[in-house]
Amino acid sequence: MDWLEITIKTTDEGADIVCARLSMLGIDQVNVVQGREEVERIMNDSVKYWDYADEAALNDQPAVKAYIADLPENEDVEERIRASLAELDGMRGEIGTDVGTLELTVGRVREEDWANNWKAYFKPIDVGDKLLVCPAWETVPEDNTRAVLRIDPGMAFGTGTHHTTRMCLELLEKHIKGGELIADIGCGSGILSAAAMLMGASETVAVDIDPVASKIAVETAEANGIDLMKYTVYTGDVLSEKEIRVAVLRRKYDIVLANIVANVIIALAPLVPHLMHEGSRFIASGIIGERLDEVVAALEENGLTVREVLQGDDWRALEAELK
Repeated sequence: MDWLEITIKTTDEGADIVCARLSMLGIDQVNVVQGREEVERIMNDSVKYWDYADEAALNDQPAVKAYIADLPENEDVEERIRASLAELDGMRGEIGTDVGTLELTVGRVREEDWANNWKAYFKPIDVGDKLLVCPAWETVPEDNTRAVLRIDPGMAFGTGTHHTTRMCLELLEKHIKGGELIADIGCGSGILSAAAMLMGASETVAVDIDPVASKIAVETAEANGIDLMKYTVYTGDVLSEKEIRVAVLRRKYDIVLANIVANVIIALAPLVPHLMHEGSRFIASGIIGERLDEVVAALEENGLTVREVLQGDDWRALEAELK
């Protein structure tokens, strides 16, 4: 299968904001190409190693590349992205961050070329204290004692080490003691919920509005040997679709995950307490720093108390519990 490679020119500082705009459209298969200064910083600071540094970017303008299957049902994707970028362009004064030109170009990439590009850069990476994110073609280090999350870029683009995901994983591992029931709202490629299962959770209920994301989440679980009888994925909008909401609300969860964006977390705030019991934790990420106070206020208005906030560049993640 071929892929549409949609390139959006931005800045190193604006890349995360562009990624968030794409995520709002259900597009999580992205590759950030840093500029010279950022590439050199990443390559000289392995502790802060992000997805990967593309050496070809040393003479390039920073960009975000989105990868979408070249299928008839995606024929309007370019139009939708252009509309979202136009909206972002109109928000420059509010954002306070230089997002660059936002110039968009579209090309096509063969599946085999895409996978091979990733293989050159993606190596096993420790995340938090309990997890090793490892590409499918790499050998797990002999002395590894961590839970191993296998990721295949041909199946799920992204390594799980972007700030938003990494912070979620760091908060998540603190509360996995064994046997937990997990809800993953906006599961994307399933990295968070698969990691929870590998670290000892007993069952997951995941939901995403994008059927492609739901399919990839199941594939991620399968690739990691997770029992699909204990990994349920729903496709739909938990906020607007009653059937999906009822299905998810049948249970009370030990940990509720939402690695989305601030607007969606705020909209979810009235629903989240109904997914929790005393002692449950709500872990949310994808929050731009400027929106943190709004998110915290929405959660507190709905009976939650924020106990911890993590920061990764312009992004924030939080952990909350019922008051």
